[in-house]
Amino acid sequence: MKIVLDRPRCEGHGLCEEAAPQLMHLDDDGELVLDREEVDEADAALANAAVRVCPVAALRIA
Repeated sequence: MKIVLDRPRCEGHGLCEEAAPQLMHLDDDGELVLDREEVDEADAALANAAVRVCPVAALRIA
């Protein structure tokens, strides 16, 4: 499973980071950074939670 970020759509709300801090973080400029794009089954729930909380639908699972 892979997390895909639509960077132009991302507004840096940080809700995804709160939902899945093991997978992503906001950098010093407020840009989302995916620490791991490939997600194993153990972290699938975190990835799905991050996708669900994004208010602008900038994340998706592929």
